[in-house]
Parts: sequence; structure tokens; C-alpha cells
Amino acid sequence: MSRSAFATIHLGALRHNLARVRALAPNSRVMAVIKADGYGHGLERVARALSGADAFGVAAIADGQRLRAAGIGHRIVVLSGIDEAGDLLEVRRLDLDIVVHHAHQLALIAADPDPRPLRIWLKLDTGMHRLGFDPVLADALLARLQALPNVHEDIVLMSHFARSDEPAETTTAQQLARFAAASAAALPHSIANSAAIVHFPDARQDWVRAGGALYGLSVEHERCGNDDGFRPAMSLSSKLVAINRVAKGERVGYGGLYECPDDMAIGVVAIGYGDGYPRSAATGTPVLLNGRAAPIIGRVSMDLMMIDLRDHADAAINDRVLLWGPDLPVERVAASAGTISYELTCGITRRVMFLEDDS
Repeated sequence: MSRSAFATIHLGALRHNLARVRALAPNSRVMAVIKADGYGHGLERVARALSGADAFGVAAIADGQRLRAAGIGHRIVVLSGIDEAGDLLEVRRLDLDIVVHHAHQLALIAADPDPRPLRIWLKLDTGMHRLGFDPVLADALLARLQALPNVHEDIVLMSHFARSDEPAETTTAQQLARFAAASAAALPHSIANSAAIVHFPDARQDWVRAGGALYGLSVEHERCGNDDGFRPAMSLSSKLVAINRVAKGERVGYGGLYECPDDMAIGVVAIGYGDGYPRSAATGTPVLLNGRAAPIIGRVSMDLMMIDLRDHADAAINDRVLLWGPDLPVERVAASAGTISYELTCGITRRVMFLEDDS
């Protein structure tokens, strides 16, 4: 059997979502975060579609290598920064910005004999406690960086929110206050991620960093990207490869988790966790068969899954099945699988065929 799973990337949706970010933050420059292979949508493909962004944010120098090789000339910010002294040679060769979030990185830059200036984003830990310096050190760190001959004068001060996807939480306001108090230096500031762009106007500062929103994704409880005016940029689909009649009382799939309540038709869909569909998706998780809902039954296998066809008497082999997309939000699937939409789109595997359209 040839593989039947397709991920269609909607380039028009990507462009729409960037325009939506600009409408929400009209006075900010936009960094389009395209790490994790463009949240699973394809690094180079996304960069070309989002050519209207002011910069791209990536996780590692290797992402910068791919973008430069693809002819992408935008400003590129390596959000993890450098790990060792040798990284600085490649950073300069590729003309990349780097985030500095730890003392060992600062020491590497200070010891570097190359006088060519590096563009630095100085990261402060205002409450997430993952990466960044204590905000009380901000002015001392800035003074040290500004004294180095190999550091560009255009330093950006940045931080990252921990709970901006929970608008009623007070943590975000506390982080904003710590960030505002960290330094009086007249430098560009950046703290807003996707959820903060939507919900916290005071976070829309000199730079905003849009990630999931650009792909039409949300991680907020019981919300989808389109609730905030964003459009899904990926549709995942496959097809029916078998229709079986199964007797009442028989059990379906690995572990026999589903017991047939009736004599019933069961459809077998050519997609599974080997393609990136979550094994944890529970019985009842919807798919769309010919545009109408059908629930998953039993456990998702590596290559296949089963669906209930009792409401689909007209189902036929090779009928298309939508796993998520504009008509079936990926957030709904993620909730059923006990995860978030980002994990699902980032998890699509190489055996899925990628297509593009302008919708």
C-alpha cells in the first residue's frame, strides 16, 4: 500500500496570519518564529511565505544555515544563542543575531578576538525561570556588552512569558512590571509572544515575537486560533483503505479498548502515530469523512486507525478523511489527545507528503 497521508500547507493563511499580527501590533516590528521546522510546516516554505516579517526567530545555528542556503536574506535571530567559541565564526559568516541568556555565553563573546560586531539580544528571566539573567543585573550586563568592541550597539532587551495563554492569570502582569523596571536604557524591548500579542497590549513593544499564531494555532484552553482571527495553515488528511463489518460485542484494535455496541461498519484510515497522529487520541476524537464527523474508535496504531461508520452508510474505499484543518481545528484533536496543537503540527513525520496551496 502506498502512503496516503498528506499535509497541505496553506500559504495564504500564513500571509493572513502575519497581517493579523501586524494589525494587532501596528507599532511593533515582527519576528516570525519559525523554529522546529516552522512548527512542522517546513522551515524554508514558511520563511518564503512570511517574507513580510522583519526578522525570523530560529532555535539553532543550523536553522540559519538552511535559511541562508535557501537564499533568505532576512535578519535571523538564534534564540538559543551560542554554545561554544567556534559558533561565533559561523554566526558571523551567516550574519545571524544571537540571544545571550547565560554568563558562559557572555564570557565567550568577551574572549573572542574577532572585532566584527555581533548583534545581541539580551534575555532576562522575569519569571519563567528557564533561560535568562536576573533582571536586577540588566544595567550591569548592558554596560559590559556596550564596552566590548565586538558587540553591535543595537542591543535588544528581551524576556519570555510563562502564562500569557491564561489571560486571567496575574503572572503576566508581574512579568511585565519586572521587565519594565529592569532597565531605563533607551533600547528596543521585546517580550510579547503570540498569546500576549492577542491579550496584553502593554506587551506589544518594539518587537513582538509571533510563533503559533502565524500558523493559526492556539494553546489556550477551549480556544482555537480562528477565535482570534487567525487561520489554520495546515490540513492533515488521508483516506479510507478498508471497510469491515464487525459484530456486536467484538473488540477493536490493540488492547481491545473498544467494544462494538452494535453490528457495525468500521472504516480503516491510512494514518497513525508513525505519521505523527497522536497515539493518545481517545475514542470519540473526531475526523471528517467527506466533510461529516466520524469518531475514532480503539487505539491509534502505527500506520492505521479505525473510525465508526454507523452514520456513513455511503462510505467507500479511497474516500478522503480530514484529521485536522480549517474545518476541524487541530486544537480539538490536541485536547482529546491530552496535549497542545503545537506538539501535533511539530510531530508530523517525513513519510507524510507535503503539498502547498494559496488558500
